[in-house]
Amino acid sequence: MARKATPQTVMQPKLSLNEGQIRRGIERLKQRIADLDAFELNTMQGSTSPELKALERSIEDTLERCFGTNTSASIRYNEAHSLHYQPTIWVSGMPDPDYKGITGKKISHAKASLEQAINALNTDLEDLDGAPHLNASSKTKPKDSSPRVFLVHGHDEAVRETVARFIERLGIEVIILHEQANSGRTIIEKIEHHSEVGMAVVLLTPDDVGSKIGGKLEPRVRQNVLLELGYFIGALGRSKVCALKSGDVDIPTDFAGVVWTQMSGDWKTALARELKVAGYEIDWNKVMS
Repeated sequence: MARKATPQTVMQPKLSLNEGQIRRGIERLKQRIADLDAFELNTMQGSTSPELKALERSIEDTLERCFGTNTSASIRYNEAHSLHYQPTIWVSGMPDPDYKGITGKKISHAKASLEQAINALNTDLEDLDGAPHLNASSKTKPKDSSPRVFLVHGHDEAVRETVARFIERLGIEVIILHEQANSGRTIIEKIEHHSEVGMAVVLLTPDDVGSKIGGKLEPRVRQNVLLELGYFIGALGRSKVCALKSGDVDIPTDFAGVVWTQMSGDWKTALARELKVAGYEIDWNKVMS
C-alpha cells in the first residue's frame, strides 16, 4: 500500500501593515519583552506553570498580529514563544533537568528574538516613509514621530476594538493604556507619559450602575473613564477631546452641554470630522471604505 503523503504547510504572504499598525505592533512587542522580564521562575512547578503557558500564548498572538500565520517572518521568530523544555530522552531514576535554569535561558533567547522582530518592524517603517530608525531599547519617542490618539475605554472590549481598528485604518497610531509597558509607573504616571497626543477619544459605555442614595440604579460610565476624561479636557482642551457614547448611559452633570457622538448611524464620519478639525490628515476614501 502506498504511503499517504503528508500535506505541506502553505507559506502565506507577509502581512501588509500601515504605519499605525506597525507602531502599535512595536509597542506590543516591547510589552511582551517587559512580561518576560517580569516572569518569576520561582512560580514554576516542575517544567511549567500557568503563567508560563499564558506568556507563550500572549507572545504567539502578538507575533501573529505583527507578522501573520505561516509566513516566513512569523516562522523566523518561533523561538520567542517556545519557552517550555521537553527532554528528548528521560529514563526513570535520572535526576530531573534544571527546568528553571533552562527556562531562564529560553527567556533570554525569546527576548533577543523579540528585539529582532522590533528591529524588523522599524525597518518596515523606514521603507514606508523614511521615518527615523527607532532602536528597540529606546526609552523615549520623538514628539512629532507620528499622529497619535489616546483611546480611553471601559470594559466593553467590542466597542474598544471597533473604534481602535477604525482609527488605525486612517493611519493614526492608537494609544491604549493597558497595552503599554508599566516600567514601574503608577496608572496616572502612565497616562501622563503617553499624553503627548493630538487628541483623546473617550468611550462612554454602560459598564457600571449607580445612583444617589435611595435613588434608582442607572447604567453609568466607569470611574476611571471619567477621571481620564477630565484629565484630557484639562491637558488638551475640550476641542481635542471627542466622546463617543454607546448605549443608554447616564452622563455626568458636569459634562452636560458638551457635544458627544452617539455610536450609531454614521459615527465614523463624525469622528473623522473631529479628527480633521484637531489637525489630523484624513483620507476620506478610507473613512467610507
